[in-house]
Amino acid sequence: MAQTLAAQPPAAAPVAELGLGDIGRAVRRRWLFVLIPTALVFLGSAIFVSIVTPRYTAESKLLLQAGDSYYTRVAEERLNEQQLLDEQAVASQVQIVQSRDLARDAIRKLGLVGNFEFDPGAGAMGLLQRVGVLVGLVKDPGSRPPEDRVLEKYFDNLNVYQVGKSRIVSIEFKSKDPALAANAANTVAELYLSLQGDAKRDVSRSASAWLGTNIDGLRKRVADAEAKVEEYRARSGLFANGTTTLPSQQLSELSGQLAQARTAQGDAMAKAKLIRELVKEGRAFEIPEVANNELVRRLIEQRVNLRAQLALESRTLLPQHPRMKELTAQLADLEGQIRGAGERTARSLENDARLAAGRVGTIEAAMEAQKKVVAQANESEVQLRALEREARTQREQLESYLARYREATARDSAAATPPDARIVSRAVEPSLPSFPKKGPTVLLSTLAALILSVGAIVARELVASPSGSGAIGQQVAAVPAATVAAENPVAALAPAAASADPRYDFGQLIARLSSHPVEGRGRRILVTGIARAGQERDVALGLGLTLARDFATILVEADPDDMAETGAYPGLTDLVAGEVSFADVIRPEPGSRLHRVGMGLLRNDALTGGPEGVDVVLAALERTYDWVVCGLVGGGDGTLLGLLAPRFDAVVIASNLEPANQDLVRAYEAARDAGASDVIVAREQSGADLDVAA
Repeated sequence: MAQTLAAQPPAAAPVAELGLGDIGRAVRRRWLFVLIPTALVFLGSAIFVSIVTPRYTAESKLLLQAGDSYYTRVAEERLNEQQLLDEQAVASQVQIVQSRDLARDAIRKLGLVGNFEFDPGAGAMGLLQRVGVLVGLVKDPGSRPPEDRVLEKYFDNLNVYQVGKSRIVSIEFKSKDPALAANAANTVAELYLSLQGDAKRDVSRSASAWLGTNIDGLRKRVADAEAKVEEYRARSGLFANGTTTLPSQQLSELSGQLAQARTAQGDAMAKAKLIRELVKEGRAFEIPEVANNELVRRLIEQRVNLRAQLALESRTLLPQHPRMKELTAQLADLEGQIRGAGERTARSLENDARLAAGRVGTIEAAMEAQKKVVAQANESEVQLRALEREARTQREQLESYLARYREATARDSAAATPPDARIVSRAVEPSLPSFPKKGPTVLLSTLAALILSVGAIVARELVASPSGSGAIGQQVAAVPAATVAAENPVAALAPAAASADPRYDFGQLIARLSSHPVEGRGRRILVTGIARAGQERDVALGLGLTLARDFATILVEADPDDMAETGAYPGLTDLVAGEVSFADVIRPEPGSRLHRVGMGLLRNDALTGGPEGVDVVLAALERTYDWVVCGLVGGGDGTLLGLLAPRFDAVVIASNLEPANQDLVRAYEAARDAGASDVIVAREQSGADLDVAA
């Protein structure tokens, strides 16, 4: 690419810098301009601190804490601690200390009305004050209440603040009288404590008054509710024995009797059955009820004797012998009597079983009737329980009101309601004034006069003309405005020396690119070409050189072919990857004000794999430069074009092909498809300088 060098303007004369030696020489020549003002300020400040009336500051400190007692600890302890630990609560207490009501009480207690320091209406008005009142410039002190006249001066001398992040509140008061300052600080603290206690007692009084008016009505409601319960209980017959009503208790007793009757019936039937079985087997004498009978015992004894005689006679007599028959008949008669006794016992038990069965039936009938009574009683008991709940609720509310009324009445005294703060440091009469500080005041004012005097001399030398008499001004040469570099936080730009390619009319191209306004940032321009024809490099460089004459401009190089050789220095890919900083990649273009950023040492994966990094780099460049020109060599496979085109304000295609050429049409459509908002075709000057794609 052929380039012609533009003529450079003549070098500017160097500008002399202002050194400490120059300042010293200038001050020595004009030492009177430093000495006289400094001496006057010294004398004035010394006289001021000597004649001004001193002011004294006294300080009293409060500790905000839970002020509880026996009557308030349970109800308010947690609430108070939570509030006092809150910084907003402490700030609220600071505002209470500075309230107007407390201020009026303090003014009355301190007697500040009529005090010449605080009351502007104390004494007779002077001539100037009267004139001011007449013309409306000064308010008439007599038109306001006495305490209101003192409020403004009172608040000017009062300072209340929270000490750090603690719960300590400091109360400072300033006055010409040290005794008054100490007394005022302590008085404000005491009035604050009294105000807190009064507020708590007012709450207790209002609570006790409200509770007292409601307790009488609540007592009547409790009595009415309990009377309704007893009346309904009597009407429904729901008398209780302990926790059980009478119908339920009677049903429970019938249930027990039924169980006993059924048990007796079962026992009698079982015994009767067993006795009959034993009688049938001839073992009636084994039945306890039979064996325990006196008659049966004698029969058993006789039976035993007959058996013994029968056994004795059977040794000598045959069974058909009359003696043997007689003994056998007697034995059979005895056994019949024993068996008859067993049957009588069985019949007796069966009779008992029948009696028990009859009793079971009677009890079951009674239980059925009682169940109906209990069911009806349960329905009534539901209503009774509702009345009892209402009465119990009224009773509990009454007891709660009574307990709170007793507590509120107990807190009505001052000893029972301590404030939520206490004085931890009382103010003492100060011995040293807080204003003025004589030594620091004189020293600082003198030092300030000295610095201002020297500064005035230096400023005079700086603004002096080159032909003036100032030594510093004589060393400063005029600098032509055309050679002043544009402001750039990256680096100072060198004067333009290189020129753009004359084959292209970059003025028309720049006018076309500037047609759309951009607010608050630099313009982004992407320059590309077709199949590495090389024209895009010439257009990108020429556009950057032309813009750099009047604007802060940077040229960024990019290559879509990842197989191409990488740059010799760190560049765009390294910057996006975060491997280097901006200072490592930005280089000046020799002979011009243009700055450049090369392709970089890394492949294009650093760009396509990190689009957010590309956004960060472009955003940083557009905040620093007026124009950001990116030269993209050829179009490649469109990957890098698709990444960059949507991020630029316009895409410039450098090509000398005819507008109908298919390669140019495809390049144009590729730029549009990639997301470019504006596409321009730049051609060499041959009739039409620029073909702008619509």
